[in-house]
Amino acid sequence: MLGMVRPVIIVYVLFKKRNELHHMTIKRQPLIAVNTRILCHPTTGLQRYLQELLQRMSANYLQQIAPDRTFGVARAHIWEQTILPIKVGRRLLWSPSNSGPLTVSRQVVTIHDVVRLDHPEFFSPYNAMWYRFLTPTLARRVARVITDSEFTKSRLLEMTGVSDDKVVVVPLAVDARFVPRSTEQAENAIRKLELPTRQYVLSLGSLGPHKNLGRLLRAWEMIYRSLPEDVWLVVSGAKGKSLVFQDVPELESLPPRVFLTGHVPDELLPSLYSGALAFAFPSVYEGFGLPPLEAMASGTPALVGNRASLPEVVGGAAVLVDPYDIEAIADGLHRLVEDDTLRALLRQKGLERARQFNWDKAAQQTWQVLEEAAGD
Repeated sequence: MLGMVRPVIIVYVLFKKRNELHHMTIKRQPLIAVNTRILCHPTTGLQRYLQELLQRMSANYLQQIAPDRTFGVARAHIWEQTILPIKVGRRLLWSPSNSGPLTVSRQVVTIHDVVRLDHPEFFSPYNAMWYRFLTPTLARRVARVITDSEFTKSRLLEMTGVSDDKVVVVPLAVDARFVPRSTEQAENAIRKLELPTRQYVLSLGSLGPHKNLGRLLRAWEMIYRSLPEDVWLVVSGAKGKSLVFQDVPELESLPPRVFLTGHVPDELLPSLYSGALAFAFPSVYEGFGLPPLEAMASGTPALVGNRASLPEVVGGAAVLVDPYDIEAIADGLHRLVEDDTLRALLRQKGLERARQFNWDKAAQQTWQVLEEAAGD
């Protein structure tokens, strides 16, 4: 009898150990589906965020899921709500770009900002209406929410009523290529972009109302006469004068000494930052605000709006101004151009501040959130 019992006990113990090891493996090495539909679109900040994190996470435990072909915005959301849940099955899903399927509760969603809830007037009625429904509903249903800043977290908690411990802040970071460049590299970018001067204040132009390009141009119009004649305002990213003036109806033409570069290739952007006297970013609303941090990492002092997440991101390492006050923007720009001591101080503070943000840390913190959610 004992001879028969012993093998049964051994088999039972081995089976139990195997199950324990299996569950430990699942807990430590979860297979996670990643909603990568945004990678089908041109590269912006959202795509860079996802790419930076994916290359630092083990591909063995992540499966990227995207549409078979590129859709327009509306059809992409339909795919996300209907097809994606079927492909995910029972696995944990990470949706890294503000939206995700409402039927998948076993999900971590990254919500970069709630600007459509705070300022629906900045967007088309359909876009604003969709996100004003989607964002609160999704935040309440999913397992975890990641935000880029304490500001976005606080606004999300206030608007959705989700519990504090459900929302985790994981700050963004600066790409390693944004470092102070040599004079030769800066001049190479100036030459290739055909800038009219080597002395310039840089701004990354966007036609989005929250980027505040109109007030920046009006501030420049107030001060350019009092600045050295070779100092220009360089606006990168603006697609043409007619589009710029849609945002600046008060101006019949561009103020003097303003140069629009159009699109700047990625390989020239670090040198363009590094060669500038200062960087102007008087945005009225950002969920994080990566461009000022990139400028600071490049050794360029920055002027930023004092609203939303920007004070949190730059700390005390930039000039903060009321983005709705044109005179305040003008005064800040004038100080940065004329005060060599201020620029040198902010250059040092900016480099130190930017070093506090890195993608390795962001990837580690994000993975920890995903692993905890998978374990739940």
